[in-house]
Amino acid sequence: MIAKILLGPVLLWQGRRVRATALRLPEAAGPRAVDGTGLRVLIVGDSSAAGVGARHQDEALAGRLAQALSTRLGQPVGWQLIATSGHRSAHALAALQSAEVAPADVLVTALGVNDVVDQVRPADALASLHQLHALAVERAGVRLSIHCAAPPMQQFPLLPQPLRWFFGRQAARYNAALAASVAGHPSRRVLHLPEAMQRDAATLMAEDGFHPGPRGYALWAEALADQVVSGLGLPLRSMAT
Repeated sequence: MIAKILLGPVLLWQGRRVRATALRLPEAAGPRAVDGTGLRVLIVGDSSAAGVGARHQDEALAGRLAQALSTRLGQPVGWQLIATSGHRSAHALAALQSAEVAPADVLVTALGVNDVVDQVRPADALASLHQLHALAVERAGVRLSIHCAAPPMQQFPLLPQPLRWFFGRQAARYNAALAASVAGHPSRRVLHLPEAMQRDAATLMAEDGFHPGPRGYALWAEALADQVVSGLGLPLRSMAT
């Protein structure tokens, strides 16, 4: 890419400075697995899946998604979370390979940002994601995989220009490759962040300017819940009875 070559020294300097000075928030506290009597969800990912930017899993992605699905289905939803800050897709695959995995109906992945930041080729990142999906099907019995697209990194307040612009372009490139890779696979879907998070990303982020805050996680979870319900191909009333 011409921009990467021309801006290389600036991007490298900015990237190192961001890593050195960024506010580092902890992963959300709370359990990483909750039993339920109905639908079961396996969530695999990076710091956003781990709930960085929220105090507790109840207000992070996993807890909010379970709440949203429980409301729609009328029964407690079980979930398991396998997520670590800094994980790229290859790291997430290794984590799933080494974990004890409970049965699950749905896999949700929240990955891509660290692949973009670490300049992993989209083809390599998506090869790991494909293996992750296959492993979840084999070991957990997953029937539906929803892969969350990379967020609009061009709106991240933490990132200075032109690094913000560059990562935004790389994230869009990753998302296009992700959509193409799952096209024609009915058991796999891509979820882009809700329009409000695309439009007002900065106002819905945590104080670190890089992760969602509780309001952002709630919006994200509601969109995910809609995708889960529609992707399973079952009317709500059938699942609630």
